[in-house]
Amino acid sequence: MVKVAIFVDVQNVYYTVRQAYKRNFDYNKFWAEATVGREVVKAIAYAIDKGDQKQREFQNILRAIGFEVKLKPYIQRADGSAKGDWDVGITLDAIEYAEQADVVVLVSGDGDFDLLANKIRQVHGKKVEVYGVPQLTASSLMNAASEFLPIDKQLLLG
Repeated sequence: MVKVAIFVDVQNVYYTVRQAYKRNFDYNKFWAEATVGREVVKAIAYAIDKGDQKQREFQNILRAIGFEVKLKPYIQRADGSAKGDWDVGITLDAIEYAEQADVVVLVSGDGDFDLLANKIRQVHGKKVEVYGVPQLTASSLMNAASEFLPIDKQLLLG
């Protein structure tokens, strides 16, 4: 059976799906699609923790689906901007688990991950599937992936 490792940039998915479709990503449909006929060796969803009840409920739903949820505190800067970046954490985990998987699935449109996708493909010889909102995913990331899978209406709630 093909082994898969899944890494989800929750903030990126939330904001790109909201911007493009004004709806929410359906993590259950995604899980069903990404794992069919595959053994999951690791699945991590990376999120920002603002500490509110609705967010905790969402995190529990992700855990019930099969994700490990990694949280980073929400940081509000003095100038009013916010920080909540998981890029380094996602990269470290993806490289660590790439050896155990045949396929690495990355759910993000962030072009910073093009280096990661290339590294996993070229150095580790693994297939990299990238899920992202087509019009909001960096072309460099699409090109670095073995396969780009669009987040479209079939992967949305409602």
